[in-house]
Amino acid sequence: MMAPRQTRAVVPSRIGGLLAVPVLLAGLAGCSGSDEPTARATPSVTAAETSAAPTPEAAATPTGPIGPGCEQVFPAAGGAPADLATQPVSAVVGANPQLSTLTAAVGAANLVDVLNTREEVTVLAPTNAAFDALGPDALPALLGDVPRLTSLLTHHVLPGRLAPADLVGEHVTLNGDPVTVAGTAEAPTVAVEGTLAGAAPATVVCGNVPTANATVYVIDQVLAPAG
Repeated sequence: MMAPRQTRAVVPSRIGGLLAVPVLLAGLAGCSGSDEPTARATPSVTAAETSAAPTPEAAATPTGPIGPGCEQVFPAAGGAPADLATQPVSAVVGANPQLSTLTAAVGAANLVDVLNTREEVTVLAPTNAAFDALGPDALPALLGDVPRLTSLLTHHVLPGRLAPADLVGEHVTLNGDPVTVAGTAEAPTVAVEGTLAGAAPATVVCGNVPTANATVYVIDQVLAPAG
């Protein structure tokens, strides 16, 4: 008779324990829910917002003509030499009064067709003033020495259409020798040791000028081939 009484005493205790479980879970859910507004109160920066922010390098990269003298060098284009992009490079150089000495030198070296048929090159084009800085006897001597003149002119031609940021660095010229461009994308330079006159570094008068087959940088010094 005693055993049935012991069973009835244990069952209520187990039921009470089971009923306590939902109460405990509800309490935990309530604590979790109270923390959620706190997490949302501080919004985080999304990946899209981060990638959309411009970087200093991208903002500083020039996308159009550079140099202080575009309006003087390309007055017919109104200082916007992008209008010359449909013409071959020798036509752009030949039509420019400030590049007439270079035009004569290219003709004397029979390089007109070479320049016009080269695809995707960069031409460093010295102004008349750059040739004048060599002295009165230098140009006649150059024009009379075709091998030397050819070496000199092809030293001013680089492979590839180089944007200002890409122009800064070391390159191998069409002459097969090296040239180093220093400075910044906005103001590239060639050190005085790399110029023929040896009096001042070469700077860009107007550059990043597109033609049909080349990108032109008009410079204020004649560069010297290596050796």
